[in-house]
Amino acid sequence: MSQTIDNAPYTAFHRRLALACSGGPLLDGYILSIVGVALIGMRPDLGLSTAQVSLIGAAALVGMFVGGALFGVLTDKIGREVMYTADLLVMVACSVLSFWVDSVWAIAVLRFVLGMAVAADYPIATSLLAEWLPAKHRGRLLGQQIVAWYAGSVLAYVVGYLFLELAGPGSWRWMLASSTVLCVVFLVIRRGSPESPRWLAANGRVGDAVRVVEKHLGVRVDGRELMPDPAERARRSSGLRLLMTPPYRRRTLFCGLFFLCQVGPLFAMLTFGPQILSSFGMPGGTVMETLGTGLISLVFLLGCYPALRLVDTKGRRPVIVWSFALMTVPLALLGVWPTAPAAVALTALCAYAFLCGGPNVLDWTYPNELFPTEIRATAVGVATSVSRIGAAVGTYLLPLSLTGLGTGPTMLIAAGTTALGLLVCVLWAEETRGTALGAAPVAGRTGTAKTSAVPAQRVPQTARG
Repeated sequence: MSQTIDNAPYTAFHRRLALACSGGPLLDGYILSIVGVALIGMRPDLGLSTAQVSLIGAAALVGMFVGGALFGVLTDKIGREVMYTADLLVMVACSVLSFWVDSVWAIAVLRFVLGMAVAADYPIATSLLAEWLPAKHRGRLLGQQIVAWYAGSVLAYVVGYLFLELAGPGSWRWMLASSTVLCVVFLVIRRGSPESPRWLAANGRVGDAVRVVEKHLGVRVDGRELMPDPAERARRSSGLRLLMTPPYRRRTLFCGLFFLCQVGPLFAMLTFGPQILSSFGMPGGTVMETLGTGLISLVFLLGCYPALRLVDTKGRRPVIVWSFALMTVPLALLGVWPTAPAAVALTALCAYAFLCGGPNVLDWTYPNELFPTEIRATAVGVATSVSRIGAAVGTYLLPLSLTGLGTGPTMLIAAGTTALGLLVCVLWAEETRGTALGAAPVAGRTGTAKTSAVPAQRVPQTARG
């Protein structure tokens, strides 16, 4: 199985699947960012306190903490395909209901459920994609999923800006409901996406796995190659408990902690970007602050592109270590210079955003490459959940910190969190570039095993089904 898929030709099928799987990250970026603009009108309309603003900002992230762990396990149990559409239907319902909210708690509950649905999509979609991709394209295409996240974030600020300009701050209900359109678009795109052949084989459905590989990859595979070995069956029965046993314990902690240290400052910045820029004296009122935050989101997106190339040419470990080291510098600068002019602050935050590209493209690459099929979605879900602890805490505390501690200490806390991420990567980051998807997680291996060079056997055009 591993050799057949890892060495299969890269085709239009892979491109379509990558596009379909990008829906979850894109919606996550949009849903988490649009609320930052919506709060401009929501705060005076509903008379929100600082604590209530923090609650609304963090609610979706708390939901992601719950949803990541819960649905990652469920996805490994019942399959990727079953969950692939259900989570989008939940997002549609919550987005529509957001238009009629009239209380803080109603908004918080809907944001919490939205967060659960978004977090469910990460282990579903990234595991499905990883289990179909050829090895030499896996790092790039998994990394591109985070590009979709920032595309969603940039789109949210563009849409929010247009609503502010055309309808004023009172249009915040339309902003919250606007994610419905994106959900429907990806529901259509995802129609017909197949189940993972690796999951099918691991669950005893070898015949189905053979047929789906031949249909979508055009390669003939021997059913005996797909049969899971006894070790794989044992791993499947262990489930979540296996993540905390050697050699997976360190990998589980690494994936969760570097993700946490990355997104804690990042999500707080994107959710409350206008407020951060205002603390540095950004002129022009709410519209200029929104445009400034949109620019930072765009730079986050641009920073992913050189990182996508580097993870495949230089390797995963050097990219993530150097990225964390350099990301600390602009945050520390703003921490020791809290009176910096708005232009300097915006430049420093854009530099931080660009340097985040390395960890960004490895957020889902690492957990998908470090764990076997039987617990892959569980591992992605757990990493997502752990990361959202940092994101929720950072998002909840940032407005309170800016008000209570000031800009300088707030930026120094963000720099310290990023430095902790650097330490985690220096100690625990492994190199998984070119590793066969089924080989890296085996006990006693270091994640450096290369994929076999045995070519896949093409199926004649008339036999592809």
